Amino acid sequence: MGQFELYFQLGKEHILDYKHGYDHILFIVALCAVYLMRDWKKILILVTAFTIGHSITLALSTLEVISFNQELIEFLIPVTIFITAASNIFRSTELSDRTTYINYGYALFFGLIHGMGFSNYLKTILGKSGNIVTPLFAFNVGLELGQIIIVSIFLIISFILVDLFTVNRRDWKMVLSAAIAGMALLLMKDKIFW
Repeated sequence: MGQFELYFQLGKEHILDYKHGYDHILFIVALCAVYLMRDWKKILILVTAFTIGHSITLALSTLEVISFNQELIEFLIPVTIFITAASNIFRSTELSDRTTYINYGYALFFGLIHGMGFSNYLKTILGKSGNIVTPLFAFNVGLELGQIIIVSIFLIISFILVDLFTVNRRDWKMVLSAAIAGMALLLMKDKIFW
């Protein structure tokens, strides 16, 4: 297996690891909770904004341009999940352009924080490797594919419940967002570092 394939697989497996990567899965689902199947283009932009955000800090951290308190980052990741899920609860079901841009901002900005969380994992894998461009790119492409898989599963479930079984869209968004917000609060409690 070549270097690209190796890091691509690691990135994909990392995001799809529901035992250890469930916080990132929760964030992706919270971002998507206000969307339906017909909004798939908006969701792809959201996921890409998230990937861009975490790619930036992942690269900067791996290259040791930035450093941060890892315990703080581990606490902030569930905070980002909570903010995203809680904002869904207070949002109208009908999406305006303003709402869409706010979501893109969340995805990009919170992606920066999640990238810092990924960085220790990637640093451990890379070791003292001098060339990180290919591994970093491959890892992020794998993450992007993993996120698209998560989004696809979410959209299929959403389509079945809202479009086929006619579950009220607002109720679906509220229950899903409230459940994710509750899980985020539990994660925050577990990650308190002070």
